[in-house]
Amino acid sequence: MNAAVVQTFDAPPRYTSFEDPVAGDGERLVNVSAAGLHPIVKALAKGTHYGSSGTLPFVAGVDGVGKLNDGTRVFFGISRSPFGTFAEHALAANWMCLPLPDGVDDVTAAGIANPAMSSWAALTARAKFVAGESVLILGATGVAGQLAIQVAKRLGARRVVAAGRNPQALQTLKALGADAVISLDQEQGTLVSAFRDEIAGAGVDVVLDYLWGSPAERVLEAISQKGLKKATARIRFVQIGESAGKSITLPAATLRSSALELLGSGFGSASLDQIREALVAFFQVAAREPFQFRTKVAPLKDVEALWNEKDEGTRLVFQP
Repeated sequence: MNAAVVQTFDAPPRYTSFEDPVAGDGERLVNVSAAGLHPIVKALAKGTHYGSSGTLPFVAGVDGVGKLNDGTRVFFGISRSPFGTFAEHALAANWMCLPLPDGVDDVTAAGIANPAMSSWAALTARAKFVAGESVLILGATGVAGQLAIQVAKRLGARRVVAAGRNPQALQTLKALGADAVISLDQEQGTLVSAFRDEIAGAGVDVVLDYLWGSPAERVLEAISQKGLKKATARIRFVQIGESAGKSITLPAATLRSSALELLGSGFGSASLDQIREALVAFFQVAAREPFQFRTKVAPLKDVEALWNEKDEGTRLVFQP
């Protein structure tokens, strides 16, 4: 079969031939129609993601949309290595073959599931979000961040504060449901004050962090309290991505002086059952009322040329 094959961690996958997968016990063979180029796909292909086994070669891709041999249209994931989803045929675990509602087309489903699951699972499974709470999103101008605004509102958020760096994208976030926006492109002290005003004013119950690095440090600094007589509200800080840095400096006093709870959300911290439940719930909602989401479609044979293209708020979806 034709596939996008990772042959080295130092270069994009190549469109070439690869052995056909054969379904084993607990697996289904899927004829792939679309698969999204998500950050996790790139990180695994670079060998930098914590889920990387370091073994080469393998087919890129973690999820996708296709049809089973009986014609059932499904969203699927959890392929057995070395088979990924950037191929004509792929494997899927039985329990991660989800029939798609008619209201969600193949390309949209392939592009939207991963970024939407990141916020849906973070809120429902990790933060135990309750309708009426408020959410601060770090990295709200990216694909996943823009979806996170919409997901938080659909789940009943009282207030959503969107923080990002892209000035053009920031101007569009209120139309997606953000109640306030904060530019990350400002002096550190001013940025901390802006976060502190939101926390002390309208209040923040949950932080969804797609950035880590310096932006996360500024939020944590804003949460930290001075003095011995201040009662602080509970804030669940959920770490999802690291596009601004892989590490931070966290003073011990930040944890002792606040009701801060640090959580992670991803494969390993959220169970596979929780991720599946998040996807099922999301697709049901998306079928009733579509989310604002942009995709760019390309043939899989162009994977090497398009691999490093910037997303610019659009998710690239390949079709074999």
